[in-house]
Amino acid sequence: MKQTGPELPGIYSEMGSTEEEVASAWKAHYNGSPTQWLWIVRRIPGSGRNEHCLMRWGLIPNWAKDPTTMPLMFNARCEGIQDKPAFRGAYKSRRCLVPVDNFFEWRKTLGENGKPLKGPRQPYAIAMADGSKFALGGIWESWTDPATGIITRSFSIVTCAPNSLIATIHDRMPVIIAPENYERWMANIEPDPRDLMVPFPSELMAMWPISSKVSTASYNQPDVTDPIEDDQLL
Repeated sequence: MKQTGPELPGIYSEMGSTEEEVASAWKAHYNGSPTQWLWIVRRIPGSGRNEHCLMRWGLIPNWAKDPTTMPLMFNARCEGIQDKPAFRGAYKSRRCLVPVDNFFEWRKTLGENGKPLKGPRQPYAIAMADGSKFALGGIWESWTDPATGIITRSFSIVTCAPNSLIATIHDRMPVIIAPENYERWMANIEPDPRDLMVPFPSELMAMWPISSKVSTASYNQPDVTDPIEDDQLL
């Protein structure tokens, strides 16, 4: 995903990370990837105020004994999220917004057996048609290392079925929370706002092919979202 800062149109949030945390963990992410520290916006527990803070992308359940033995949970499928042990607590009580400029997806081509074909896949950048920042629906969690007592806060992005635009390249997309639903998603009053976990309208979005440089997680340059010509497609 591309994330150039924590700001989101239509919502005010306080700074929730220390200067030291920002200095050590934050940089503009033109090619943000799992395990990196990214901005999320959450409701401050026990208050009616919002804050933006840095969390690690890849949720660690609070009951995990050793997260290194668990799969990297950077996405959470909306289907059954309210029942899955790794996600149900966070979904019920710790929902958040993930501010982005755009996100990336790779074209999935299926063979005759219904399984994805091997080989390079063409990446695409996906954004709002008007170029505005937008919010992905997320869930967050706190995990305490039993050996050191150090707390790690992490998040996962909720996914749903694709809209008609993204369905041309992939079978999933992140849940996008419209500004008028920010409060419902983050207030955590409703334990299961499943009607918000639906494909975002295609007509409000844009998608274009980009260079395979985005497939290298260490590549973090502004040109990662530059469109490519048809003769450069994989």
